[in-house]
Amino acid sequence: MLDLLTLVFLGKPLWMWGAFLAIILALLVFDLGLLNRGDAELGVAKSLWLSAFYICIALAFGGYIWWAYETGRLVTEDGSHAGIAYFTGFFIEKALSIDNVFVISLIFSFFAIPPRYQYRALVWGILAVIVLRGVMIAAGAALVQQYSWVLYLFGAFLVATGIKMLVVPESDPDVAKNPVVRFLRNRMRVTEELHGQKFFVRKPDPATGRRVAFATPLFLALVVINIADLIFAVDSVPAIFAITTDTFIVYTANIMAILGLRALYFALSAMVHRFHYLKYALALILVFIGLKIFWNELVGKLNPAISLGVTLALILGGILYSLWKTRAVSVTRHG
Repeated sequence: MLDLLTLVFLGKPLWMWGAFLAIILALLVFDLGLLNRGDAELGVAKSLWLSAFYICIALAFGGYIWWAYETGRLVTEDGSHAGIAYFTGFFIEKALSIDNVFVISLIFSFFAIPPRYQYRALVWGILAVIVLRGVMIAAGAALVQQYSWVLYLFGAFLVATGIKMLVVPESDPDVAKNPVVRFLRNRMRVTEELHGQKFFVRKPDPATGRRVAFATPLFLALVVINIADLIFAVDSVPAIFAITTDTFIVYTANIMAILGLRALYFALSAMVHRFHYLKYALALILVFIGLKIFWNELVGKLNPAISLGVTLALILGGILYSLWKTRAVSVTRHG
């Protein structure tokens, strides 16, 4: 068991894990301590600039991984090209995250969370994501290391998920019927109104008159968003494991892509309808990545550069086609 944990978590030097987590911590402090003071609303322009900043950080980190691999300072556990694997995983996770913006927007609308409080909930949510994604990725890595045939299950799951996305019509999730929401409302004291950016407040209990802790709707929104992220991770984590089984690359690509989404949300939520056809590109990516597992095992290892090229081509094609097909809708809305 100890050897397995060492392989999963310590396959890279501790300083690499420490340096990455230090970067994430610094970005979160920057977000919460400097950018999100008070109840100021994050505008579209600020959101785009902040998103560009996060993307530059992610690309620079990927550039370092590429350089470290080429100079022999970093070798992946499965022998794949670390830089190509990182960028492929990053772009896949980024595209899948864009498709999740609509669900997050619905959750905020259901709980009547105004924009000036949304960003704080999203930033705090990333703290939970860092831990939860880490647990999921560690579990996936442990399974793959002990039972290599699990990759075939990942591949079959990705193909099935992609086909389902292509043929099954989309439907809006009903947050009111969400079992997590019902459970929390039945087990916790919840205020009817918001209390600024607070997740919990103390107020008199109607039954006893004593001051007790109440959760606010902002806390419920935070919990439901993180549950939704776990559901989204069921697609994205196997997709990156299909590219590389290196835990460090899988984790860093995931977290770097999610960090930027929190900022990009405020720009995308206003125009998420323009990316309607991106889901078909994402479906094709999942099918391609899933089939690549079988190709690698049964035919021969596919050139990683081909995976990166196909991924970028499908994402770019999906975005451009969506913008072109929905241009009339955009003109109507702004006309």
